[in-house]
Amino acid sequence: MKVVWRRPGIGATSLKRGALAATLLGAIGSLVFMLRAGEHTPRFLLLIFVVWVLAPFVALVVAHVLSKRWAPPIRTTLYAVMLCISLASLAVYADDARGHRRPQAAFVFVLVPPVSCLAIAIALAAAVLTSRTRSRPATRHGSPP
Repeated sequence: MKVVWRRPGIGATSLKRGALAATLLGAIGSLVFMLRAGEHTPRFLLLIFVVWVLAPFVALVVAHVLSKRWAPPIRTTLYAVMLCISLASLAVYADDARGHRRPQAAFVFVLVPPVSCLAIAIALAAAVLTSRTRSRPATRHGSPP
């Protein structure tokens, strides 16, 4: 059985645009917070942190580029994750900017990117698994699949 997906409506387009804008703003904001926190950090270490902090946002943009042929429910999940990761990263970094919670100033900037990448992977994997289960035809009890 071939599953045919409808074209996205106005709501899906708005969600997509909002998610892309939030990802861009989240990346820029995270970078600003990181550069502000690392004012006295050696340049080489700062460069490594720039790549590290931007990694989840790059992963989201790459996933967006690859998602052109994905099922709409999976793309919708991606857009929701883009919004959540962007807002959560900015919230955590802004909270850290108000006052460091730990003696190690870089703790937040080391921890947030891998946690974000893990959240992205879990959310998209769950969406793929849910989408596959929903797209399979139901079989009657006792009949071959």
